[in-house]
Amino acid sequence: MAKAEHYYGVHAVESLLELEPERVLTLFTLKGRDDQRLQRILQLAEPFGISVQKASRDTLEKLAGLPFHQGVVAAVRPHPTLNEKDLDQLLQQQPQTMLLALDHITDPHNLGACIRSAAAMGVSAVIVPRDRSASLTPTARKVAAGGAEKVKFIQVTNLARTLAHIKDEFNVRVIGTMLDEKALPLHQCDLTGAVAIVMGAEDVGLRPITQSQCDQTVYIPMAGDLQSLNVSVATGMALYEANRQRQGF
Repeated sequence: MAKAEHYYGVHAVESLLELEPERVLTLFTLKGRDDQRLQRILQLAEPFGISVQKASRDTLEKLAGLPFHQGVVAAVRPHPTLNEKDLDQLLQQQPQTMLLALDHITDPHNLGACIRSAAAMGVSAVIVPRDRSASLTPTARKVAAGGAEKVKFIQVTNLARTLAHIKDEFNVRVIGTMLDEKALPLHQCDLTGAVAIVMGAEDVGLRPITQSQCDQTVYIPMAGDLQSLNVSVATGMALYEANRQRQGF
């Protein structure tokens, strides 16, 4: 049996119990905590017979790996890792879906924030390279605040090759966010239909090999002299515009 993963934080654990309670093995809660949010978590766990153990703050920190556990940690049966085949299956089932691709985003906090925005804005899957990219760690899950349980997280061997494949096989338009001579203001680009929005790391942007797969590049118009935004902020803005167009408001 694979080693259990540990989820921590109220939002992450609550969302897990709402969507995938069968994966939860044990709940660890802080001794002495008995507030409304914890009661909600215990109520969600009760019908499934999930074991609940009271634990000290030190024990919770060791399980979570960080002190910011909010008094609740869940030992969870790990998900199988999703890959290119799962992406193909998703596109066969949802041919007009919206995808988010992250080109070498290495900070788990940024990854978690991007996933949270993706879940809120109707993205079906977040695609990342398997190497030199943040993975879905407990920290990323906590920052995602439940979003990681609502959006598929797909790790691929080669991001540029994957983008080329979904363009050829599924007619997905690849929209890259960068400022070049062909870039359109974000709101002037058609983001409806089957589309993959690609975000690059804020320090280096999209790698040239990723740029080569973009059907269109876009930029976020900004006032003043500021030239860039944190990648998670920019992702939220880009996905909001896509969702606005797709929902027709």
